Amino acid sequence: MIDFNPEENYIAINKHSWNNRTDTHLKSEFYNLAGFLKGETSLNPIELALIGDIRGKKILHLQCHFGQDTISLSRLGAKVTGVDLSDKAIESARKIAEETNADAQFICCDLYALENHLDEPFDLIFTSYGTITWLPDLDKWAKIISRFLKPKGKFVFVEFHPVVWMFDDNFDKIGYNYFNVAPIVEIEEGTYADKSAAITQSYVTWNHSMSEVVCALLHNGLNIQDLNEFDYSPYPIFKNMTELESKKFRIAHLGNKIPMVYSIVASKVK
Repeated sequence: MIDFNPEENYIAINKHSWNNRTDTHLKSEFYNLAGFLKGETSLNPIELALIGDIRGKKILHLQCHFGQDTISLSRLGAKVTGVDLSDKAIESARKIAEETNADAQFICCDLYALENHLDEPFDLIFTSYGTITWLPDLDKWAKIISRFLKPKGKFVFVEFHPVVWMFDDNFDKIGYNYFNVAPIVEIEEGTYADKSAAITQSYVTWNHSMSEVVCALLHNGLNIQDLNEFDYSPYPIFKNMTELESKKFRIAHLGNKIPMVYSIVASKVK
């Protein structure tokens, strides 16, 4: 049993949460593992445009889940290391990498403890979609990025916009603080990849404002080269969504009135 103290035990709580989801995610239409194993990419046009030509590059992929994006990056010619907290997800990632002959390796650890498991620099660091909400301290996050990025290396980050996390589940009203004022402790039935799944898990998250993200990177030796906001999500993970076209979804009653995703490209100063 986990002592449910979110401040002290969020790592154990969230590791259990992601372990509990992994089997459902592997079987879900959302992740389309069958198509992926046949060669389909899991990467979206937003991040593909930012990543560019990565042939021969060494890439560190933070919070990789069961490794689809990690392996998709390797299929573009990179040597990729994926990192995730969930041992069940990492076990699956290694099996999928072996099955697909991917040039990818995986590390299971708390992100803040990565220095205890890895000691090499990377040309590019990548992380995307629903990652930083699991981290309480973005200064520690940015220090990890700076620590493992080569001088003049590139950081590519795509994330759900902090405005999205302010709304209640139906996007009818403001339900949460825009700023990182306290951990958010919730219980979820189902999962974003299969809302009808017969699973239940507790989790602990934090909201992070745009200024918190940008300042964490700037204060840790990274220069912001590009920042963009998008009025759609590539994934239909929220309630009341409508599809505009392939991989473009909006909240039906809000249309293009709110940003749903943002991206940052940064480089290491020295």
